[in-house]
Amino acid sequence: MTLLTALQGGRGDSADALRIDGRAISREQLLGAAGAVAARAAGAGALAVLAQPTVETVTAVVAGLLAGVPVVPVPPDAGPVERAHILRDSGAELIAGVGAAVREVAAVDGIEALPVDVSEQHAFGHGEPEPQRPAFVLYTSGTTGPPKGAILSRRAVAADLDALAEAWEWTAEDTLVHGLPLFHVHGLVLGVLGALRTGSRLVHTGRPTPAAYAEAAGTLYFGVPTVWSRVAADEAAARALGGARLLVSGSAPLPVPVFDKLAILTGHRPIERYGMTETLITLSTRAGGERRPGSVGLPVTGVATRLVGEDGQPLPADGESVGELQVSGPVLFDGYLNRPAADAEVRTEDGWFRTGDVATIGPDGFHRIVGRASVDLIKSGGFKIGAGEVEAALRDHPQVADAAVVGAPDPDLGQAVVAFVIPAGPVTGDELTAFVAERLSVHKRPRRVVLVDELPRNAMGKVLKKRLLED
Repeated sequence: MTLLTALQGGRGDSADALRIDGRAISREQLLGAAGAVAARAAGAGALAVLAQPTVETVTAVVAGLLAGVPVVPVPPDAGPVERAHILRDSGAELIAGVGAAVREVAAVDGIEALPVDVSEQHAFGHGEPEPQRPAFVLYTSGTTGPPKGAILSRRAVAADLDALAEAWEWTAEDTLVHGLPLFHVHGLVLGVLGALRTGSRLVHTGRPTPAAYAEAAGTLYFGVPTVWSRVAADEAAARALGGARLLVSGSAPLPVPVFDKLAILTGHRPIERYGMTETLITLSTRAGGERRPGSVGLPVTGVATRLVGEDGQPLPADGESVGELQVSGPVLFDGYLNRPAADAEVRTEDGWFRTGDVATIGPDGFHRIVGRASVDLIKSGGFKIGAGEVEAALRDHPQVADAAVVGAPDPDLGQAVVAFVIPAGPVTGDELTAFVAERLSVHKRPRRVVLVDELPRNAMGKVLKKRLLED
């Protein structure tokens, strides 16, 4: 089934088929409004979307898909440096979003604004774009330097959503609830396009608060560990989810105590799944199968996995051997935009993707993610944050001689961004936190700044980050 045929399908329509931060829209109205935007965006090289949690954001995304124009979600809290990089690197010619907000961004960044008005309706009559065409360019933080644009084809998105619908028994009878950001795979691809493709109703809560989740009365809930930790701490909200069918957690490992508490309070053992921007979702426990705390289950349909040791040799699926997880299948991205060298680094000679995560695979095929091969990719509150990007922002401060950023264990966020800074003059941690928040997305700011006289280094001058985590 083609991507847009499914988007226009479903088991019927209702005035509140999609409810986003309190505003409702029908599928028919959504497609009409998206058609109006698509008519103006057609032919553009890429369409940036200011990805606020609004009906207009969803309309703009669907418009890009209708027009066959790659959609480039832009975090609404992105600082000017980060946003300028995304717009310049992607080659976006237009940026769509809510009127005043998108006009302000367009004026600052010198790009044409495309305001979205959901009352405007137009039947966009062009045919379905080819499945190999890019659907999205999603920017993902690497371990060094600015974010890279991962190209996701229409075919990959459709294949992954269909595999997840099978794994989670996700149908048009469901009501999906989440409050996740609309500029990542989790909140946008799974949490919006998944609902449109399956025909299920969508309730986006604006923010993923326990109270909002409890009030939504859904059957299927998406959340990151930080969200589920807060739900589990609110007994009344957690018990209100007892009427749901499935709770799904992803973007970072779900702590076992949170898993167990949710199971007690809601009556549901959560589904855990694993994926990356570059691979979409490749592993998951199943709606009709066993759900083990700390396990991300089995490959979804079409995906194959393997473990490789440091010597490059395959490792056995014995539940004990730890190696780099590599994946293959139709859900993989098409590469990093304009970054052939970076793409080559994550591909094996036989075409598998190197995740950079280390894992074990049991004799029964169940996967457990052990950790990151690198300490430089921080998973905080469901976000993936490249330490190098934060370090670069800190070093831009005139009173910073050098900086090293790590992810420290945090019971709420999973990992907290902690910066170790060698000052070059009078400066405070609060000043540096604010400095980073003004330049990058707010969630990338350090939660703690430690001023030090020196950083531990090896003989080659590389900072020994594990030593920082141990101190």
